Amino acid sequence: MKRSGFVIGLLFALAAAAVFWSMRPHAPAPSARGDGAAVAVVTAVGVQADFPVRKHAIGFVETPASVVVRSRIDSQIMQQHVTDGQFVKAGDLLFTLDDRDIKAQIAKDQAMLAKDEATHTRNLADLERFKQLFARNAGTQAQVDQATADERSSAASIQADHATLDADRLRLGYTRITAPIDGRIGAVQVTPGNLVNAAGNSSGTGLLTITQMKPLRVSFAMPESELPTLQGALAAARPVPVIAHVPNAGRMTAEGKLNFVDSTVDTTSGTITAKAAFPNEDLSLWPGQYVDVEIIPETLAGVTVIPTVAVQTGQKGPYAFVVKPDSTVDLRQIKVALSDGERTAVAEGIAPGERVVTDGQMRLKQGTRVRERAATGEKPPQSTPVAAGERS
Repeated sequence: MKRSGFVIGLLFALAAAAVFWSMRPHAPAPSARGDGAAVAVVTAVGVQADFPVRKHAIGFVETPASVVVRSRIDSQIMQQHVTDGQFVKAGDLLFTLDDRDIKAQIAKDQAMLAKDEATHTRNLADLERFKQLFARNAGTQAQVDQATADERSSAASIQADHATLDADRLRLGYTRITAPIDGRIGAVQVTPGNLVNAAGNSSGTGLLTITQMKPLRVSFAMPESELPTLQGALAAARPVPVIAHVPNAGRMTAEGKLNFVDSTVDTTSGTITAKAAFPNEDLSLWPGQYVDVEIIPETLAGVTVIPTVAVQTGQKGPYAFVVKPDSTVDLRQIKVALSDGERTAVAEGIAPGERVVTDGQMRLKQGTRVRERAATGEKPPQSTPVAAGERS
């Protein structure tokens, strides 16, 4: 009896549940034609713009000139006119050396020159006198020949004295050590009071090193397959821009121009070396620094640019959902020209001004009705592309 009562109660409960479910209102199921509730999506407008082609590489910064400054004479440093890290111009005074010994030698040279000039004057007078005596048959040819030899010997001594004096004056100029190039000084290795010589200083190194900072150049290697691109860029009528991005430095970038492509391919690595010149007026680049390099050999003109998130991949290739004027979507097969980061250039399939779906594609199919919703945490689409990358 108890079991029969339990079964009867259970049947009443199931019947009540069925009645409640049948009385509950239900949303109509979407039809195969997509006439159900609109799907909320985020869209962006395709724009027509020029799309630069960018090639990427890793490069390092190098200086066109670096000079180790040394003394050209044996002397002692009397004054130091620069400090570590100072920027100098060519001709700026760096050190002053002891010049007293050389000035004394110059005074000696000048005295010797005066002596030889006096001797030469006397020999000229003797030569003229012997010539007159010989003309009157009062002298001999031997006397004339000897006087001629003495005059020429004294004239040669004067020339030697001038050469010695010029050499010592040149050595005097070496007591003022000046900057040979524009650049930045490294650590000063020798201080006043130290003895220096033509081979360096007491430690065998130079006095200091000057490194050219403006302009600099960036050297980078690209695959051998990019050689035609580099050759075409080097032969272009307008200089091809090269952008250097400094790693871990925020948005710090520098722009230069491609000016060199090596004449041979490295058979070991299969790469070709290229270089670009950078003005570096803001000193954003530093010799020896590694940078990310972008070279822009060409630009695609007037292509349709859409956000990269709008591009989907299917069995037939890339596609995108295009929102039609009746708020339904069209699954459109597209041909991607270039893609880089947040922007993609489309060669075929989407016209400028058409709206593409950038969020919510998973719930879409051909003909689905959609409605626009605000994007969360995304920037609105721009009217110009940000960048371009490798050809797909």
